Amino acid sequence: MAENCTHDCSTCSADCASRVPSKEPCNKYSHVKKVIAVASGKGGVGKSLVTSMLAVQTAKRGHRTAVLDADITGPSIPKSFGLHGLCDGSDKGINPFVTKNGIEVMSVNLLLKDERSPLVWRGPVLAGTVKQFWTDVAWGDVDYMYVDMPPGTGDVPLTVFQSVPVDGIIIVSSPQDLVSLIVSKAVNMARMMNIPIIGLVENFSYFECPDCGKKHYIFGRGGTDAAALEYGIHVLARLPIDPKAAELCDEGCADDLDSDALGAAVDLIERL
Repeated sequence: MAENCTHDCSTCSADCASRVPSKEPCNKYSHVKKVIAVASGKGGVGKSLVTSMLAVQTAKRGHRTAVLDADITGPSIPKSFGLHGLCDGSDKGINPFVTKNGIEVMSVNLLLKDERSPLVWRGPVLAGTVKQFWTDVAWGDVDYMYVDMPPGTGDVPLTVFQSVPVDGIIIVSSPQDLVSLIVSKAVNMARMMNIPIIGLVENFSYFECPDCGKKHYIFGRGGTDAAALEYGIHVLARLPIDPKAAELCDEGCADDLDSDALGAAVDLIERL
């Protein structure tokens, strides 16, 4: 790697071992206009919930919307939308499942005879599967595709950023003190790969008492604001602890999620 490497191989003539490969072409029968990754530096912060809410809000606005579930070892998107069974295919490629609101979905769980089976695969196989979701699935015409990323900065996130033309990334965090570390990993990887950061979504921000309406900040507050200030990015939304949202996802009814809280995020995505 050159001493002053910018990680933008398109403007560099150096022949180094870390040279980033060119983007993979999408399925030839598909046209995806914008790709948005939803990521975090750690697991358990609600990336899949945020991905689902963004997709639902985008579809409500009349856009053709899709979700690529890149969390191969922990896929939860199909269950959230009540999608079960095996995908079929044609000479155009693998056909994604479609939710009741018209959101196209592809996940490894939709390729397994038993969705409860663990995938004991090594990194290159996981990464190759995600790449095939981009190249082999007949998505058709899609205005906005959301990629539900796995946690961390390993093989699969790297494959997504190197192979798929990601137009922007939304980082999901939680309010705990370690939020700065969580955000820093995601921010630094995005910047290393020259992916624009749309902003931060703070999940589990507070719990609102159903009886008195008082907000309780169970996991503290202020950490997300400090991290956003440190890295010069915007806090797009603060999502409460919402038992109803969890219930809807558990019942496979993510299409019915109240996604208005992410309206500001979708506004920015529409302006990309």
